[in-house]
Amino acid sequence: MTTTNRTAVIVGQGYVGLPVAMRAIEVGYTVVGIDLNEMRTDSLKAGISYVGDIPDSQLQAALATGRYTPTTDYADCAGFDVAVITVPTPLRESIPDLTFIEESSKSLARHLKVGATVILESTTYPGTTEELLVPILEEGSGLTAGVDFFVGYSPERIDPGNKIWGFVETPKVVSGIDDESLARVKEFYDDLVNTTVPVLSPKEAELTKLLENTFRHVNIALVNELAIFANQLGVNIWDSIEAASTKPFGFMKFTPGPGVGGHCLPVDPSYLSWQVRRKLGQNFRFVELANDVNDHMPDYVVQRAIAMLNNDRKPLNGARVLLVGLAYKKNTGDFRESPAIRLIELLSEYGAVVVAVDDHVESYGWPLGVEKISLTAQELASSDIAILVTDHDDLDLSILASATIPVLDTKNRVSGPSVQIL
Repeated sequence: MTTTNRTAVIVGQGYVGLPVAMRAIEVGYTVVGIDLNEMRTDSLKAGISYVGDIPDSQLQAALATGRYTPTTDYADCAGFDVAVITVPTPLRESIPDLTFIEESSKSLARHLKVGATVILESTTYPGTTEELLVPILEEGSGLTAGVDFFVGYSPERIDPGNKIWGFVETPKVVSGIDDESLARVKEFYDDLVNTTVPVLSPKEAELTKLLENTFRHVNIALVNELAIFANQLGVNIWDSIEAASTKPFGFMKFTPGPGVGGHCLPVDPSYLSWQVRRKLGQNFRFVELANDVNDHMPDYVVQRAIAMLNNDRKPLNGARVLLVGLAYKKNTGDFRESPAIRLIELLSEYGAVVVAVDDHVESYGWPLGVEKISLTAQELASSDIAILVTDHDDLDLSILASATIPVLDTKNRVSGPSVQIL
């Protein structure tokens, strides 16, 4: 464990930034955690974590050191040694929105000192660090990158809920705009994680993140489309996937589901596709096809639900539909871009009454118009159909197995006389 008197500013205190902040405190940094959401900073100041991977006890221990300052004010970051930008990079009508990067960079530039290092972690297209971040920092500070201060890129690899590969255990790709910048970035993350992986430049590091998630996106789309065809052909796709997984080479297991969620899969590959189209004038056909397949999986789930209700001579209009799990990933409360969002929209458009079970999703993120209930035999019996969307470990799925109403299992976790798998 490193002992240091250095100050690190972590911009963004969400699923990515908060774990970085907590780890930096553990190894001796003084940390300023900037988040413009006052509800978040108030929660952090009170020692109440809203990030599943960071328990309240860890946050409270960080506060007790006196070296952690959650704030909405960039003035608190004056004189920093290292700044890490972990702000969102959403898509707006299929176009990357880098507003959060731009605004945070402008704010940091006003407090940039000679010798400081600025690291971007936010997912973006290749070229962002050198073409967008560096000019903003130089203009706002009057300093020169690579001479007066140092800049690099290190893609986040946070996997919420993963108990094996946490922030410390997961190798960290690092880069810099020049050799000295790379050395500074690597030095910082060497303090925080077990393994760092240097690459040639920020562009390679930016592409690394997009490659990782595009690989997953395309392969999930493959098994999703196979699941649709397999069902129509009367084939159990899950059994085939398990059998294929016994091959010790040349195959990697991916499973179908109701769609993709989180920031990464629905968004990141589109950054790469957009940049290829913008810079090269060509279409990244694999990404666009994967988007089409994965985006329409909620539609397929609803059509399956309609068919199951029809077997009982019931319409979807007016039916009470129980969604079991809302988060995009099991054992987390992350509702960002979850396929459940589109499922709720579609079911509501058909006139269904939607109720849901998910103790992981906080009340402030709960979807409007959806009643929150518990998974009990009584609630199940009062519904017309149940759809297992997220298979959290704390759910008693045996209740679904013994259901008398139709159950559509999108995760292949339940077997029973009324259960159909995706």
